[in-house]
Amino acid sequence: MNRRAQRNREAMKLFEKCINTNDLELGKKLISEKAAFKTPVSPEPLMGAEGYLSVVTLMRKSFPDVQWKLEDMVADEHTVAVEWTCSGTFTGSQPFTGVQPNGRKFSTTVMNFYKFDDEGMIIDDIAGIGIAGILQGIGAK
Repeated sequence: MNRRAQRNREAMKLFEKCINTNDLELGKKLISEKAAFKTPVSPEPLMGAEGYLSVVTLMRKSFPDVQWKLEDMVADEHTVAVEWTCSGTFTGSQPFTGVQPNGRKFSTTVMNFYKFDDEGMIIDDIAGIGIAGILQGIGAK
């Protein structure tokens, strides 16, 4: 495995810690400030670590114990494909996609593709469809 691919694998292990602790300082070490993340929660791209972690903060309002477990990954010089298990309990203060908190637990597999720049910073996150597992887990119709 080449050096950049290994660097990107190590970054993803730190990124797992970052999103599970919502650690902005660690996020700033891993996510480029130029990264523009497209998400259904905002009409405008969310920028840098602050933007990315704002989605984690939003999820924690519905699922205070939400966690992502890195199950597997494949890396090259500019892309890392990650299989996550995302789980949590719907006990927060905010509805999620119109469903009111109901105490139900969910666990689903999520696939993401992370793009890295030449300096080893995350510049993009392309998510596979994982929300279906969350919606099923919380009883959305």
